[in-house]
Amino acid sequence: MTTSFAALAARPVPSDHAERTREFHARLHALPAGTFAFDSRMAEGYYADAYFPRSARVLAFSGKDPVVRLQLFAKKDGILAGVYEAIRMIQTQLARGSAATRCRFRDVEIDTLMDGDRVTPRETVMHIRVPYRAIAHLETTYLGVIARRTLVATNTRRVIEAARGKPVIFMAARHDDWRVEVPDGYAALVGGAGAVSTDANGAWWGERGVGTMPHALIACFNGDTVAATVEYFRYVQANEPGLQVMSLVDYDNDVIGTSLAVARRMRELFGDGALWAVRVDTSELVVDRSLQGREAEFPEEKLSGVTAPLIRELRRALDAEGHTGVQICVSGGFTPKKIDAFEAGKVPADLYGVGSSLLGHNNGERDGLVNGFDFTADIVTVDGRDESKFGRERRDNPRLIHLDHPLLDQLEKENR
Repeated sequence: MTTSFAALAARPVPSDHAERTREFHARLHALPAGTFAFDSRMAEGYYADAYFPRSARVLAFSGKDPVVRLQLFAKKDGILAGVYEAIRMIQTQLARGSAATRCRFRDVEIDTLMDGDRVTPRETVMHIRVPYRAIAHLETTYLGVIARRTLVATNTRRVIEAARGKPVIFMAARHDDWRVEVPDGYAALVGGAGAVSTDANGAWWGERGVGTMPHALIACFNGDTVAATVEYFRYVQANEPGLQVMSLVDYDNDVIGTSLAVARRMRELFGDGALWAVRVDTSELVVDRSLQGREAEFPEEKLSGVTAPLIRELRRALDAEGHTGVQICVSGGFTPKKIDAFEAGKVPADLYGVGSSLLGHNNGERDGLVNGFDFTADIVTVDGRDESKFGRERRDNPRLIHLDHPLLDQLEKENR
C-alpha cells in the first residue's frame, strides 16, 4: 500500500545516509509526475528564457551534443523544497529530439538533497549529468520551481520556530496568483505548517482547507457576529461534522465584548466545547475598544492592531466567565519577529494565522524572513572533464542522494 505524502512529510528528514536514500525514494514515489500537471509546452521551451533552447539549437547546428554536469546552489540559508517536482519535470519534459539524440530519463544521473533539508549559502543542492541539448530548455523552470518552493518553506519554518511548537495556519492564498496556491501549500507543509486555508493548498498531500469565517459572513448577518457564529455552527453540524468552529471577533472593534457574547450564546445553545476558538484580526490602524484611553497603563506597548495587551485582556475575560477551553488565534501582520515577541512575553495566543509575509511580502531580515530565494545552475563538467565559469567550480556534497532509477521503478511497480 502506498504511504501518503502527508504521512511521509510528517517524519523528520533523516541524517543517516542510508535512511535518507530510502526516505528520498519513498517521498519521490509518493509524488508521481501526474501530481504536478505540467504543461506539455514546457518540453518545447515555451517557458524557458529564449537563449536556453536557442543554445540547444546552436549545438545541434554545430553537430555537438556534449554531456554535462549541472550544479545547483543558492546564496542563502534556507529550507529546501521543490526537488521532487524538479525531478518529475526532468522525467517528463526532456527535449523530444530525433531518435538518435533523444535522451531517456533513466539515462540522466541525478544526485540531490531532499525537500526539508536545511541548506547553507553556496552548498551544492543538486548535480545533474545529462546531454545538455536534452535539458537546456528546462533550466528556467526547474530553478524557478525550487526557488519559489524554498522561499515559502524557509519563511514558514522561521515562523514555526518562532511559534515554539504552537500551531501555525498557512493563510497566504489571497496574497498571490491562484495558480501558485497548490505548490505554495506544499512548500508550507515542507516548512512545517500545521494547516492550510484552501483545499488547493493541500491538494498534493490530501489536506482540506481550514479557517474561521470571513468578515463578509458577519456583514451578511447585519454585522451580528453572534448570529453568524451560531448559524455557522449549525451548518457545520449538519454538513461538515467534526470541523472545529472558530469565530472571528473583531468586526465591531470590540474583541472582548464580542468574544464573550459569542462564547455565552454558544455555550447556552450547544454546551461547552462547541466554540473551539476565537480569532482576533484587528487592523493595525485601530485600537480595540477595550484599550482606548488606557495608553498610560501600557507605556512600552503598541496598542493598535493585534497586540499583547489585547490578547492578555481577552484571555482574562474568557477565563473569568469559565470559557477556559476557548482558544485564541491571532492573525494580521504576524512575522517571526512579532511571534517571537509574543512567545517571549508569554502572551496567551494558542495558534497563529500567517499570510502574506510567508510569500516574501515583508521587511526581509528585519522581520526574520526572506524576500526572495534564488538558485543558480552552472555547468561544472563537459564530457567528463572539468569545465566551469571562474569561481563556479564543481563542489561535491556528501549529503547528496543518488537517484536510483531501478529502485524507483520497483517502488512504482509494487504500488500499481
